[in-house]
Amino acid sequence: MIRNQWYVVLQSGELKKGKVLGMTRMGEKMVFWRDASGQPVCQADFCPHRGVALSIGCLVEDHIQCPFHGFEYDASGKCVLVPANGRSSEPPKALKVVAYQARELHGYIYIWWGDEQQVYPELPWFDDLDDSFTTSDLVDHWTVDYSRAIENQLDVFHIPFVHADSIGRGNRTVADGPLAELKEDTLEIWVYSRVDDGVSTAKKASILVKPARPPFLKFRFPHLWMNRISEDVRITVFFTPVDNENCLIYLRSHQRFLKVPILRQLVAWTFNPANRHILNQDKRVVLTQRPKKTGMKIGEVLVPADGPIILYRKTRELLQKQPQ
Repeated sequence: MIRNQWYVVLQSGELKKGKVLGMTRMGEKMVFWRDASGQPVCQADFCPHRGVALSIGCLVEDHIQCPFHGFEYDASGKCVLVPANGRSSEPPKALKVVAYQARELHGYIYIWWGDEQQVYPELPWFDDLDDSFTTSDLVDHWTVDYSRAIENQLDVFHIPFVHADSIGRGNRTVADGPLAELKEDTLEIWVYSRVDDGVSTAKKASILVKPARPPFLKFRFPHLWMNRISEDVRITVFFTPVDNENCLIYLRSHQRFLKVPILRQLVAWTFNPANRHILNQDKRVVLTQRPKKTGMKIGEVLVPADGPIILYRKTRELLQKQPQ
């Protein structure tokens, strides 16, 4: 995982006000709750007194209370009460829970996984996704490292084989391209797939594809992907790391070709069964890949159509090597 990045860790609806939620994210046990103003709070799920999980505690007057001895911590992680010492006493400064910067936007909860910053970067999103789209969401759990799930969505020539009865119909097995470019923190990908007519893939085919339309796929580091199906239909996914062998797929469908109230939401929800079917087709294959985590030197023999995956791996390794 790449440090010093914003990661989506929950959908907004998963975190209810007045409730405490324990989850593993980024390979760490974390506790989530909302403060009195409704803002999300994310902290290490660990009481520094005796190591108890705070996630089995409760909220008391805008503090999280340890279930073992009643110690209370505020949203910054500072201990504000040691009951055995009395309310008039000052808790030891060493009693501090690790707290993560948390933000809420676009119906997701983000955390900053890394070092404290004076100024934090913007939350990852795509500028051309706005309130004109009606959306629907689904979540899926995959038992692989998040990098495997990401690379599956950057792989443009598995489609006729894995998705032969859905988006891969037509036996278009030849991939002209793909062209993959890195612009700041975003990969942009163009490709044209066609039936094998005996003509070899043209080396410059991807150059011919690029002017025809905007990028088919975009990936914004560390874990946000978008499929631009058309000007009015998009799919986005946040690939959320749980640990090195598990991740969550937070998939969202976006449509704006139908704007009639109520009907537009119904249409958006009709995307979910098809998306679930396509995800399950991918999942069946990806869960068999070994090793579960990817890298530049893992024994795979890659081919030109793997260009987007190669660029992703190289960029990811560079980001991981940046000074922390």
